[in-house]
Amino acid sequence: MNDIVFDTSITSLGRVGINSPLSNNDRAENQNYITEQDRVLVHIRVEEVAANLEKNISPPSFEVAGPRRKIYFDPSKLRCALVTCGGLCPGLNDIIRSIVLELSYGYGIRNIYGMRYGLQGFIPKYGHEVIDLTPAAVTNILDRGGSILGSSRGPQDMEEIVDCLERMNIGILFMIGGDGTMKAAVKIADAVLERGLKISVVGIPKTIDNDINLISRSFGFDTAVDVSTQAIIGAHNEAAGYPNGIGLIKLMGRHSGFIASTASLAQQDVNFVLIPEVDFDLEGPHGFLAALEKRLTSRGHAVIVAAEGAGQRFFQNSPEERDESGNIRLKDIGVFLKSTIANHFKSRGIETNIKYIDPSYMIRSLPANANDSVYCGFLGRNAVHAGMAGKTKVVIGRWNNHFVHIPMEATTTKRKQVSPNGELWSAVLSATGQGSLKNNQQG
Repeated sequence: MNDIVFDTSITSLGRVGINSPLSNNDRAENQNYITEQDRVLVHIRVEEVAANLEKNISPPSFEVAGPRRKIYFDPSKLRCALVTCGGLCPGLNDIIRSIVLELSYGYGIRNIYGMRYGLQGFIPKYGHEVIDLTPAAVTNILDRGGSILGSSRGPQDMEEIVDCLERMNIGILFMIGGDGTMKAAVKIADAVLERGLKISVVGIPKTIDNDINLISRSFGFDTAVDVSTQAIIGAHNEAAGYPNGIGLIKLMGRHSGFIASTASLAQQDVNFVLIPEVDFDLEGPHGFLAALEKRLTSRGHAVIVAAEGAGQRFFQNSPEERDESGNIRLKDIGVFLKSTIANHFKSRGIETNIKYIDPSYMIRSLPANANDSVYCGFLGRNAVHAGMAGKTKVVIGRWNNHFVHIPMEATTTKRKQVSPNGELWSAVLSATGQGSLKNNQQG
């Protein structure tokens, strides 16, 4: 953690001078207000805090999220908008519902709009209608996967987006999305401030891969791990049911192997875990294929979990392709491994039975499980409190067991990844017994 150095201050639209309506509703007696002096240390190790104090430097800390006694916006005049961007993820509807109910019942906001199909919803040429989001409209959406607002990928003109916000007289924009969405949110917030507009931009980080910087856990991740374990059970049963059976599962994880690693620990039937952060060789005495052959010889079956971003160096001679958002399209490591494994054992005259499972899109579009649903509720409510207090360019996250305000730009500086020398990967190596799959035995 000691490499985290950045400005933790949060941008505010102006002075807060309006009494929060939370003081007047049914929960007023038990309302716990947060002050700007309530902070959560970024570093909690004693030596790190002590080092700052010795230098007469205040240890870096985040604002605690939650309701403020004084707010910036007048609820009777406020209009809010919500948008979901990027890939689908369990919990999107839970976030939407939480925001709408807190705005409506907590603050008495009556004008809440849902923008259809991501950032396209702001651009006139697409012709997407705006949805009125009322408590009645979100009553039964928790059991539905996906997003009731829809989504899209790809950049849109920032000035047109701000034009739309200005025309609609929006005061708070809630943006639910991943790394690319947060980068777009920063640009929108900057354009808003440059025009002198009083629009709060609040981000709720969404990535099923759990790879957003400074976000200890992103919503949807728990559900993804939960469902992935079912795929592992199926793959193991298939592999154990045939001579030299091999169960091969491809899970989400473009740049980070958190789902593959965590699911393999949750359901310890896995013998090999391949993730983007840890390189491996295919051929050679200590490579993956040799290790797999050794496993089949000793136990008669094997289960392999591969994150979608693993082993991309094996496609260096393939032409590069990009998606609508400019991201490099990954080559299919699952299909590649299936073919490579089959050809390897065929060349050695060894019969195998390979069963390949890719549950990715099913997982992405499922409803959130109980843990994620509760978590989404807290994220949505705290996003509302931040917006009502006039905070902008802010992301709601969980840090050191508290919900906090994180500067939006800080979440986009780098990507969170599994450390090859960290506790998580060490536990995976212990659970699988796979060891290094590099011929030089260096990683």
